[in-house]
Amino acid sequence: MEEQKRLFIAIILSIVIIVGWNTFFVSDQKVIDPLETAQETSPGSTVENISPTAGQLKGNAVEANAVAQPNLKKENARLLSVETPLYDISISEYGASVTSFTLKNYRETVETDAPFKQLIPPGLDVGLFSVDFEGKTIPGLEDAVFTARTDNLQNRLNHGEKVIVFSWDSPHGITVEKIFTFSANTYLVEMDVVVKNTSSMPLKDALKICLPHRMDQDKSGAARFGANGPVAFINNKLEEIDSDDIEEKDTFTGKIDWVGNSGRYFISALVPATPWDAQFKLAMDGDLITSSYIKSMDRIDPGQQATLSFELYMGPKSLKILSAYDNTLKKSINFGWFDILAKPCLIGMNLIHDIIPNYGIAIILLTLLIKILFWPLGSKSYKSMSDMKRLQPLMMELREKYKDDKQRMNQEVMGLYKTYKVNPMSGCLPMLVQMPIFFALYRMLYQAIELRHAPFMGWITDLSAPDRLLSFDFAIPFMQAPYGIPVLTIIMGASMFLQQKMSPTTGDPTQAKMMMLMPLFMTFIFINFPAGLVLYWLVNNLLSIGQQYYIQRKFA
Repeated sequence: MEEQKRLFIAIILSIVIIVGWNTFFVSDQKVIDPLETAQETSPGSTVENISPTAGQLKGNAVEANAVAQPNLKKENARLLSVETPLYDISISEYGASVTSFTLKNYRETVETDAPFKQLIPPGLDVGLFSVDFEGKTIPGLEDAVFTARTDNLQNRLNHGEKVIVFSWDSPHGITVEKIFTFSANTYLVEMDVVVKNTSSMPLKDALKICLPHRMDQDKSGAARFGANGPVAFINNKLEEIDSDDIEEKDTFTGKIDWVGNSGRYFISALVPATPWDAQFKLAMDGDLITSSYIKSMDRIDPGQQATLSFELYMGPKSLKILSAYDNTLKKSINFGWFDILAKPCLIGMNLIHDIIPNYGIAIILLTLLIKILFWPLGSKSYKSMSDMKRLQPLMMELREKYKDDKQRMNQEVMGLYKTYKVNPMSGCLPMLVQMPIFFALYRMLYQAIELRHAPFMGWITDLSAPDRLLSFDFAIPFMQAPYGIPVLTIIMGASMFLQQKMSPTTGDPTQAKMMMLMPLFMTFIFINFPAGLVLYWLVNNLLSIGQQYYIQRKFA
């Protein structure tokens, strides 16, 4: 009993000491509400004591003596630009967000005097990479007008680096800095987000970075292939989100390598310094899709600051360019089911182009190399076709003789195959083996940015656009604008017709008519396809015709 009393007294004294210590020695601090999902310790976010040179972490390139502009309004926000050999970028003090990004090696159209390619959609209320607190613990950041610590609104960067710091001070004692570092020889832009707590209260929230995007309404025709909208690389998996699926699922959680907005040829992406556990949220408002990257931050006590580091990529979906970066952005180049075959084909095409700088010739030579690779399979298929063609007269006699007895006719035909040692299915298997390669090439040639505005010869000045000789002001049935004569496509259709004539005919008249109509049907399909695809199909047909002719002569 005596021991129980002592234990009870010890517990009471411990409680009194703890309560008394917190009452008299610890100041009354209110913690700003965190997100329910926030972790107590977030790996990758740096928390340290406030440094007086936090805005100058990048060295002497920062201009810290610029005149401060307090109480800025949105309409008074300045626009700063940086020009490098690769791009021109504009950043507004409103949200310290990117409002313009033009690529100097790419143009909007094939014309030589066309404007440079613009990656930021027009008419956005705020640009890309604006920041906010997800829990709204500090109001005003969503519509904040930052102050750029420089008086140079136009900056030219031909070599080295350039650093520009944007700063915003909250009335609640919170300062947010966005430090942009530009390099002359890369599309990557570094962005550090620094949150300083000079208030008397700890801060615990999640940082949100937004990437607005205008949805492309054209989902018809060739626009149906490839990502066109929000994308992210989460848990080692590429997520391509269709706008129609956002209502069903608008939040993705896991280890996020990067998030962004992707099109057929270009991508704008936010790349965290570390693949942190974070959220990727989507919201739709009409044709506007806002993608948000949300990362919980460690608790920032008074007198401390936290830094989250990112890289921004706005540029081409070029395998050669993206493979040079130490991240997984190259995964944004996705050829669907045939990715494992399409990427080697793309690498091969680029290697040929390095030797012969014409992508049209590169497509021809790549198609030739693949045809040589599959020559044995093709020969086996065409030999089977040749055997079937030699049996065609005998088969027609049997069909006529037993036309009233289907069962007997089939038995006699199978006996004919057995007598002459011909397998009617042996010609199909080699073709089936080659089909994945054909589809991989098809998909690669459609999406490869290398073919965008790449000339071939004559009237074909853009291998990524439909081939058109001359130009008409009136619409043509089955043809999408621009209107003209699809010479290459017509030649391709003629090659298919010739190949069809060389193949053995089927005994079924209805099926034979359908097969004869196939070249016409394929011509109408290809009439709106990129010239690079049509060129590949044409060259493949011509090589197949040559191989088929050789095999038929050899085994005649």
